[in-house]
Amino acid sequence: MAVVGDDAMIGQLVHGRYRIVEFIARGGMASVFRAQDTRLDREVAVKIMHQGLGDPEQFTERFQREAKSAARLNHRNVVAVFDQGSDGPITYLVMELVPGRTLRDVMRHESPMPTLRALDLVEQVLIALVAAHDAGIVHRDIKPENVLITPDGNVKVADFGLARAVSASTTATGKTLIGTVSYLAPEVVVNAGTDARSDVYAVGAMTYEMLTGVKPHHADTPIQVAYKHVHEDIGPPSDARPGLPDYVDALVARATSRDRDRRSADARVLLQQLRQVQHALREGVEDDPELAADLRPSLVPPPSVDGDEDTAPVGPASGAGEGVDTELVAGSAGVGTSTMVLGGATARPPAPPGQDPSRGAPSPPRRPEPRTAAPQPPGNDRQHSKRGRVLLVLALLLTLLAGLGGWYFGIGRYDPAPSLVNMSEQQAKAEAEEAGYSFSVDSRDFSETVPLGTVISTSPGPGDRILPGDTIDAVISKGPERYVVPDLRGQTPEAAETILADTKLELGDVAESYDQEVPAGQIIGVQGVAVGDQVKRDTAIDVIVSLGREPLDVNDYTGQSKDAATSGLTSDGFVPQVQEQFSETVAAGIVISQNPNGGQALRGDPVTIVVSKGPELFAVPNVVGMKKDEAIRTLEAAGFVPDAASFGNNRNYTVIGQTPSGGSQQKKGTTVSFFGV
Repeated sequence: MAVVGDDAMIGQLVHGRYRIVEFIARGGMASVFRAQDTRLDREVAVKIMHQGLGDPEQFTERFQREAKSAARLNHRNVVAVFDQGSDGPITYLVMELVPGRTLRDVMRHESPMPTLRALDLVEQVLIALVAAHDAGIVHRDIKPENVLITPDGNVKVADFGLARAVSASTTATGKTLIGTVSYLAPEVVVNAGTDARSDVYAVGAMTYEMLTGVKPHHADTPIQVAYKHVHEDIGPPSDARPGLPDYVDALVARATSRDRDRRSADARVLLQQLRQVQHALREGVEDDPELAADLRPSLVPPPSVDGDEDTAPVGPASGAGEGVDTELVAGSAGVGTSTMVLGGATARPPAPPGQDPSRGAPSPPRRPEPRTAAPQPPGNDRQHSKRGRVLLVLALLLTLLAGLGGWYFGIGRYDPAPSLVNMSEQQAKAEAEEAGYSFSVDSRDFSETVPLGTVISTSPGPGDRILPGDTIDAVISKGPERYVVPDLRGQTPEAAETILADTKLELGDVAESYDQEVPAGQIIGVQGVAVGDQVKRDTAIDVIVSLGREPLDVNDYTGQSKDAATSGLTSDGFVPQVQEQFSETVAAGIVISQNPNGGQALRGDPVTIVVSKGPELFAVPNVVGMKKDEAIRTLEAAGFVPDAASFGNNRNYTVIGQTPSGGSQQKKGTTVSFFGV
C-alpha cells in the first residue's frame, strides 16, 4: 500500500482488513482514523504512525514490541489494543474506538475546573496508571490529548508505550522523542531516564492546568518551557487561583517535585494521596495544615555533588553530554502542545531572557549558615537545667508518640487494597485470600467490556485503605446485557410497547403496510432484526403495522373476451368469477357485463363477469310424414315459423321434406320450410 496523506487514506483497506472511514486527529507521532474491521464487523480506531521516526526496521520492531506490551493492559480505564502490524511502509495500531471527547476538549470548556471535578477525573487517570505501573509499563506521554472521556463520564487513557517505541527507535539517529513539553518531567528533559515517577510528574502538571486553566510553565519557545521544568518549581495552584486549600497545593507540589526522589513513588501512592485530598474536600475542610504537611514533599535537600552545595545541579545523565540538543517536530493534536526531540548532544539549553548563555544554569543558592545560639548567662542551678532538659525530652517523646499514634490509626494500620479488577472470580478470590482478606460477591452486573465471570470493580477499590482480614466486595460481570426479540405479530403497537418494556427493549419506528391476512392496526412483523435475536438493553425495535387489505381500482372488461377479462382482473389483484348466459346480441365468449365494473375494491375481492354463450338453440321438430296442418301446429308450438309450400288443390297434404331438417339446432323464430304431396 502506498503511503498517502491523511485525507487520501479515506476508503483505503489497511492490511486487507481495516477499511478507513473517517479522519479523527493528527498528533506528533501518528494520525488516528475511524475504521471498520471487515473481518469482525466492528468499528475500531486505527493509529497510523508518521514516517521519519527512525530506522524503519528498528522502529517497526520496537513499535510492535511496545504494542504487545500495551495490549496486556486489560483494564476498563485503558484504551484496549486489538491489533498491530505493518502494511508496506505503513505501521499501524488498532485500538478500541472510544466515543466522546478528550480531556483537552473538556478543559477548553470547563477550565479552571471545580476542584473535585478535576480530581475525580485525575483519579481515573491514576487508576489506569496503577494498572500500567503494576505491569511494569511507563506511559511517558501523559497529556490531556491522551485522556479520553466517554459520554457517560468514564475515563480511558490511550497510547501506552508509544512514546517509548518512538524515542528508542530515534536514538540511533542521535535524537530522542520524549513527549509534550508542558508535562515533561525534568529527568526526561535531561535524558536521565524515565520511570513511574515521570508519569506522576506529568499527572501533577496536568492537574495544575485543570485547576488553574493555565499551563505550569510559560515561555516563548518549547525549549525554554523544557528548561523551566528543569530549573523552576511548578508553583502552588492557589497562586493562580486563590482559595484552593493548602492540601491541594501540597498534593500538586508532591507530584511535581523536580527531584523525583521526593515525588510520589508511583501512580498507586499518588492515588492514595489524592483520595485523602478528595475526602477532605468532600468534608468541606478549608485548610488542613497536618494533611498539607504530610503531602508536601520533604524539605530535606538532595545530595550535593561536591559537598559544598545543598542542591545538585540539574543536568544530563552521565554520558548524555553537557547539554541538550533540541529539535521541534509536529505538535500533538490539541491546543498549545508541542512535542520535542531531545538527545545527547553538546549544546547547553538556552538561558532564560537576560542571562548570559555562556554561564549555563545558575547555581542554586546556598542555604544560609545556621546562626549560633546566643550565649546563656551563667547560672548555678544545674539541677533546674537538667530537669528542664528531661521535661523537653519527655514532651518531644509524647509529641512523637502522639504523631505515630495518629499516623497509625489514621493511615499506618491500613493496607492498600489489592487490584482484583479484570481477574476471573476464582482468581480474584484466591488473590484476596492469599493477601489475607476475605472475598465476597456483592452483585453481578452486566458489562459491555468486561467478560462474563470477571471482576468489574471492588469495594474498597484498588489502592484504597483496608484493614488486614477485612472483606473485599466485588462486582462480577454477567457479560454483555442482551435480551431476546419477542414475536409481536398480531399485537397492537400499544400492546407491543408494553411487551418490549417488560423485555428491557423499546418500541422503535412504526411503519405501515397493507396486508391480506393481518387485520388493520395489528403488527405484521419486525424490521432490522429477527424474532429470537439477542440485542442490547433499550434497543429500539422497529415494527410494521397492517393497514388491512389494499384498496385497488377496478377496471371494466365488458365487451372483451373471457380470457382477456380473467387475465386482466387477476393482474389487477382480484379474483375473477365467471358466469355464462345466452345472448341474442352478444357473440359467444364475449363479456356481457361485470360486477363491480368500476370504483375500488379490496385486493383479493371477487369480481364477477358474465360471458355470452351466444343465442340459445333448440331442436327443430321433424314434421316429415305429418299432414300439413299438423306440421304447422307442431313448428309453431316449438317456436319456429312454418313455411308450407302448396301443390295443386290438395290443401292438407302429407309433408315429404323440410328445411332445416328435423333435429337440427336452431334459434327460436327460425323459418322452417316444408312441402308435400
